[in-house]
Amino acid sequence: MTKRTSAKYKIDRRMGENIWGRAKSPVNKREYGPGQHGQRRKNKLSDFGTQLRAKQKLKGYYGDLTEKQFRKIYGEAERVRGDTGEMLIGLLERRLDAVVYRAKLVPTIFAARQFVNHGHVLVNGKRVNIASYRVSEGDVISVREKSRQMALILEAIQSAERDVPDYLDVDHHKLTATFVRTPTLGDVPYAVVMEPNLVVEYYAKN
Repeated sequence: MTKRTSAKYKIDRRMGENIWGRAKSPVNKREYGPGQHGQRRKNKLSDFGTQLRAKQKLKGYYGDLTEKQFRKIYGEAERVRGDTGEMLIGLLERRLDAVVYRAKLVPTIFAARQFVNHGHVLVNGKRVNIASYRVSEGDVISVREKSRQMALILEAIQSAERDVPDYLDVDHHKLTATFVRTPTLGDVPYAVVMEPNLVVEYYAKN
């Protein structure tokens, strides 16, 4: 098991939830946290603990985001007029790795980061290898011709674990996805409940 895969499953177990809805998640068998103290009785979380947990769950969902990266995205959401929580979700879903994952071109968000970094993805016909690249409405994301026979693409397309959301127009025969519109929280097919309002409360106090 790779270090990244191991860490991915630790996120699930630390949260006590199968946050990506994957059949392989260890939470399906062991709902307690990782490590020797994982089976201790859980105390009721304080308001701070609840807010921190919501932040860690949302940040963890998008893969390898550091606290610095996540806080920067939050700062951008805060500066835009409107509901900060909704803006935060919209900015996260506009990341190129998130779009590649949502389009079911790869099986996991971690694979999406690597897929983009290795130069397999085009945006409007131009190669982009920056996972945090922010797509705009109308952008067409496609798989580079030389990369179209990769096994992980076939695995993702055939997976029944998740569906493509309606803010993307995806053609799996051509391996293209058009970013139709920026989604709201209710549009995003999270496998568990995400609470960006608690993330806003967390950063407002810290």
